[in-house]
Amino acid sequence: MTTVTVALGDRSYDVRIEAGLLARAGEALAPIAGKRPVVIVADANVVGHLAALTASLDAAGVGHAEIVLPAGEGSKSWATLERLTDELLALGVERGDHVVALGGGVIGDLVGFATAILKRGCGFVQIPTTLLAQVDSSVGGKTGINARAGKNLIGAFHQPRLVLIDPDVLDTLPPRQVRAGYAEVVKYGLIDDAEFFAWCETNGGRLLAGDADARTHAVAHAVAAKARIVAADEFETTGQRALLNLGHTFGHALEAEAGFSDRLLHGEAVAAGCGLAFAFSAATGRCTAEDAARVAAHWRDSGLPDGLTASGIVAPAARLVDHMRHDKKMDAGTLPFLLAHGIGRSYLDRTIALADVEAFLAQTGR
Repeated sequence: MTTVTVALGDRSYDVRIEAGLLARAGEALAPIAGKRPVVIVADANVVGHLAALTASLDAAGVGHAEIVLPAGEGSKSWATLERLTDELLALGVERGDHVVALGGGVIGDLVGFATAILKRGCGFVQIPTTLLAQVDSSVGGKTGINARAGKNLIGAFHQPRLVLIDPDVLDTLPPRQVRAGYAEVVKYGLIDDAEFFAWCETNGGRLLAGDADARTHAVAHAVAAKARIVAADEFETTGQRALLNLGHTFGHALEAEAGFSDRLLHGEAVAAGCGLAFAFSAATGRCTAEDAARVAAHWRDSGLPDGLTASGIVAPAARLVDHMRHDKKMDAGTLPFLLAHGIGRSYLDRTIALADVEAFLAQTGR
């Protein structure tokens, strides 16, 4: 087992990574649950994993109840949040109890937000079942739901008590979902770790093909990178944690244009967004054209979109920029952009005019 600690003082918690961990999750949850039952919230796509989890809880003597919600980004909504909190209250969840989020990023974000506001805060545990959730959304305490105006605009910082990652559950994922999660893996190399990006160029194909060693290495490396950044800047106040948003400003605009649907998965949007961030950086002299081309080539080699055209989103540049105006990172009318001086040399730029971004999108056609 690999254990990564997210160091946040008295709110520190462990991320445990081990093949086959789901079958032993009950042992890990028993000390946290005490004598109280836990509530498992899962989506309809992971009912097979739900059976394995409940069996492990039974073996450990931990009582449990289950709530199954519809799968998909549509569940990150006021309606589903209301349904979930009502069901948790009906089950008698107390402030000292724990709710287990079993599923991908949608379930993790939703359950995290529900537990942040339920009785002014109760505990939760993340058991992520997608690659994207394992390497990104399950760690760090960002929780929330979507609004008509944009993605993740309603939420709270609420750290889990524990994260249990079993890379074996990725065997059940469709290839498209694995590729989408891989975009968040590569992102860590693009931010500040050129050596890891080179590792991805060499080993990404093995990971996408299901190689267990490559998969586990990438998950552990990504979690350690995120834990380090979160510990240094939990609430995104110094700018360091903002680096994790590389590709997201462009990507969220694409997702908004797609209606936050399966037409464009979040990881696919992040890949396209990273491609656009590097292309914009190159077009404005911030990084070399060679680095931007290298990033785009790796996305194509991995079966991911490298920019606007490849994402399949056809929209006027002005409309994409209008989506950006609703980004939660807007500050005094200015939208900070994550750009790059090169691979592994990303930085936060607060000087970018949205008019220049619009002109870039209109001219490149990427």
